[in-house]
Amino acid sequence: MSAPGSAPDRPPDGPAAAGGHGPARLGIVVVNYGSSALLARNLAALDREALPGSVVVVVDSRSTDAERAAVRALADRHGWLTETPDANIGFGAGVNLGVRAAIAAGCTAFLLLNPDVTIDAAAVAALLAAAEARPATVVSPRLTRPDGSLWFAGARLDRRTGLTRYRPDGPPDGPDRWLSGACLLVTRACWDLVGPFDERYFLYWEDVEWSQRALARGGDLLVLDDVTAVHAVGGTQRPDGMSTTYCRYMCRNRLRFAADHVPPADRLRWLALAPRYARRILLSDGRAALLRRPQLALAAARGTAAGAWAVLGSLAADGAARLAARVARPFPRARSGRPPSSGGPVRRRRPSSASGRPRSADRSPAGR
Repeated sequence: MSAPGSAPDRPPDGPAAAGGHGPARLGIVVVNYGSSALLARNLAALDREALPGSVVVVVDSRSTDAERAAVRALADRHGWLTETPDANIGFGAGVNLGVRAAIAAGCTAFLLLNPDVTIDAAAVAALLAAAEARPATVVSPRLTRPDGSLWFAGARLDRRTGLTRYRPDGPPDGPDRWLSGACLLVTRACWDLVGPFDERYFLYWEDVEWSQRALARGGDLLVLDDVTAVHAVGGTQRPDGMSTTYCRYMCRNRLRFAADHVPPADRLRWLALAPRYARRILLSDGRAALLRRPQLALAAARGTAAGAWAVLGSLAADGAARLAARVARPFPRARSGRPPSSGGPVRRRRPSSASGRPRSADRSPAGR
């Protein structure tokens, strides 16, 4: 397991990457931050009697004393396990902490669930059955909004530009796919194969990075079109719209991903398109919201600057590594102690006779 704030190491290959034996024990992991009301409405409504042996782990990143007390009261009432860090540790670190607690409780499969997602026991059972049938596959339901409109059924990442699309088009097995972290079912075998979430991302884009890492390490991604969960999009954010935290980390982490996973030439393209991406984020709530809260633009600018620093740092590190490899490359070995030839033709000196004259003169008619 990676240390907080560090990139996850790749787990060793071996039996842990294979499917387990016997029925999986499900751990339901929810990362909470100031959303006890959503836990009471959504998570408490899940019929756990229809999911025998399931364990709920709520990771409550600290927000206020009142919120912490409310989460503890809910946990006592419903028999949930809790992890209560003293600070807001971010989504990825929260998931990692919750999965560790679920493993300690004997769980061999994990439902990663947002507080603002509602899902019934039958849908959870279908996700679990699909994951058990394909242990190296991360499984997601279709996610709809409360009004029934589609929010998520698969997404793609344009690796040339760094722009994302929430559309299920394109090849079903393409390498540019990713799944939303709002609702994922993953087996212990798959978790060990892919590794924990990268905690450097804190919030946003960690699901893109984790999905891409799953594909790179031999796993797969699957959306079950006949299984649905409801996502009250933005339910964990500010009631008056997107937050400065959202703007900052969406802009920062797109470039963080580029620094970690994109070839150098494409990194520069991602960096050049960063203002376009920031504009798309800022206008997602409409121009009126941006005019009403200009601090959103400042947060996006700060996030973009931090991400640009990561990209430029990665390019400098790559250049230094290439230079070090060139310096360390051994020079060709010279023959007979002579320096290596410059590559041109070598003119051999003719041997002389005992008299000191060239042998060709001895063989000339005048020398006979």
